[in-house]
Amino acid sequence: MSFRQAKTAKTGIRFSGELGRFALLALLVFMAGSLWAGETNAPCARAEAEFLAARAQLAAAPENGTNAWRLGRTAFIWADCATNDQQRAAIAEEAIRVCRAAVAREPKSAAHHYYLAQNLGQLAQTKSLGALKLVREMEKVWLQAQALDERLDFAGPDRSLGLLYLESPGWPTSIGNNAKARAHLEHAIQLEPDYPDNRLSLAEALAKWHKKGELGTQMSALTELWPRAKARFTGREWEASWQDWETRLAALKLKAKQPASSNQ
Repeated sequence: MSFRQAKTAKTGIRFSGELGRFALLALLVFMAGSLWAGETNAPCARAEAEFLAARAQLAAAPENGTNAWRLGRTAFIWADCATNDQQRAAIAEEAIRVCRAAVAREPKSAAHHYYLAQNLGQLAQTKSLGALKLVREMEKVWLQAQALDERLDFAGPDRSLGLLYLESPGWPTSIGNNAKARAHLEHAIQLEPDYPDNRLSLAEALAKWHKKGELGTQMSALTELWPRAKARFTGREWEASWQDWETRLAALKLKAKQPASSNQ
């Protein structure tokens, strides 16, 4: 999961009446939050501030499709900072309502579908009963996003589908399927080979399947791409992503050193 921040516009919004006061207040919170976050290097503080800014923009222009998917994106990022299921569910449910309405208005928007599925995933994390139904909807919506724009979010639809098939229980309980997981994760790499999350995700799947030889191949590819990725994905908005990626890479290095499994 990436903490890439939505680049919300700060100009061109007209404020009026109660809606205007709400939007202006939220924007001021966003600006203050951004300054505070810059001083303390707090990705979650920035995530919350940008969610509030996206909410304000959507309130000012509810029919603007870009505002809808930005709300969905910032909600997904902020929900990942939630400290309890109630907070995570509340954030996700707001984004789901917005993205569902946006999909109904603009059914050919890949971003609306993609961030709808992302927030369905956040909501599913808070459920025990009902989670499997959400998983099936996530699959359907991500497949729609993939068909509309497979390169969105650095091959996000394929990466997300691959992880969904990897982590879900298998048939007949749910949709888990290692062959599908592998196909989608490999396709994500084909589309965006230098995006660290794509190769990390496939490498983690290979480690889970005890495919040590193939894991070694991916580890070599990760070592080779790391300097390019460091040069490409720079700035404060990528700090938390790099913390995540570096942690995952270190864990994979340890797994790659373990003795090969007999079922390889």
